[in-house]
Amino acid sequence: MKLGVLSMSLNVSNLQVSKAFYEKLGFIEFGGSKELNYYIMKNENALIGLFHGMFEDNIITFNPGWDENAQEVNPFTDVRDIQKQLKAKGVVLESEADETTEGPESFVVLDPDGNVILVDQHR
Repeated sequence: MKLGVLSMSLNVSNLQVSKAFYEKLGFIEFGGSKELNYYIMKNENALIGLFHGMFEDNIITFNPGWDENAQEVNPFTDVRDIQKQLKAKGVVLESEADETTEGPESFVVLDPDGNVILVDQHR
C-alpha cells in the first residue's frame, strides 16, 4: 500500500505569524496564499500546511499519486484501493471515498489516540 507524500496540516491562529516562524526553521512558501487562508511550506522533503479557520484539529495528510513536489508519481495506489484494504483489515473510517468514482477523492480515519488522518488524492 502506497499512501503517497506525507504532510502535517496545522490549524493556526495567525497565518502570517506561523508562516514567519516556519520560515525561521528553513521552510519556504510552496503553495497557497494569504487570500486563500493557507500556505504549504516546504523544507527539503518535509511539508507542512498552515491553515487558518479551515478545520479544528491538526491533521496527518497523505496524498496518493503525488511526491513532495506535487508532481505525479506512477504507479500509485488509488485512494479507493487503500480504503478497501483498510476496511478489509477492520479499520473503521470516519468518512469514506465514493468507490464508484474515479479521480480526486478522500477519506478520513482516526488513529487509536484520535489523531485525524486524511488520505486525499488530487488526481
